[in-house]
Amino acid sequence: MLAHPLLPEVPALPALPDAAGAYRWFYADVTAGDYSAVCIFMLGSLFSPRYSVAARRGGLPQEHSAVNFALYHRGVRRLWVLSEYPRAQVEGPGRLRIGRSTLNHAQDGTVRMDVDDGTAPWGRPVRASLTLRPLTPRGMEMQLMPGLPHYWQVLAPRSEARLEVSTMDVAAEGMGYHDTNHGQELLGDRLSGWHWARTHHKTHTVVDYHLPDGVAPLRLMAGPSGVVCERGPHPEARPTNITGWGLRVPSHLHAGNEVVGAPRLLESSPFYARLESRRGALDTMGEVADFRRFHSPFIRWMAHFRTRVERAV
Repeated sequence: MLAHPLLPEVPALPALPDAAGAYRWFYADVTAGDYSAVCIFMLGSLFSPRYSVAARRGGLPQEHSAVNFALYHRGVRRLWVLSEYPRAQVEGPGRLRIGRSTLNHAQDGTVRMDVDDGTAPWGRPVRASLTLRPLTPRGMEMQLMPGLPHYWQVLAPRSEARLEVSTMDVAAEGMGYHDTNHGQELLGDRLSGWHWARTHHKTHTVVDYHLPDGVAPLRLMAGPSGVVCERGPHPEARPTNITGWGLRVPSHLHAGNEVVGAPRLLESSPFYARLESRRGALDTMGEVADFRRFHSPFIRWMAHFRTRVERAV
């Protein structure tokens, strides 16, 4: 399939972070039949207990680069990769390498993430790829909190997607989503956390981004007429549940005012939860994050067991 005719020429990758405490990650998810998958390339890894400490002592984000890949089948995790490396390499205008894994933004708009790594903590080989062919242009970069240096940009909000995991004989097609976040200070210093969710409808995609401290949420809508992102009114209070780790999560996922359904908890930890819900043509993936919790010594200690630390390849 050719790229969307309104898509502009894709520029080089956004600037990578180079100051202590800064970060950037590139996130993608794919929903394909009974499978769903998430892949994140991180510089200044938000999951790194080492960067949490090192950044306060001058440690640089690219010294704590990481690749995260998770595969789920009917809501149950089948694979978990989280490997941290001491450097990342930009190999061309749209190509980033971390370890043996690569992220490529092609000039026709296609996004491809190739993962060649090992599961955490045991290192079982994983080879997987996510290919996204955007159906809409990119969204504008948005500042998450007034006065704070944290930003979000949707790069491919609604895409035709192909998921391949050759080490498990998985190949499936569906819908994909791709964005990037970056900031100039550690998450949790002043931005305590957030929760967000993206919903693919039959003809369009909606992302709702909820922020703390009374800041109005962001809403992005992507469809045949283009991409619009704006700050909207506060939604009505909605019921929540508390996970076994004491993290408060939505009891139902919503697409605007429409209820998608009770979520499946794909990932659950003391500071982070990943949720998914489907109903008919609606497909929602979201997360809840409490970054201040992550910086506690006990939770940093726990995070070591979900991560592999690798030498650069």
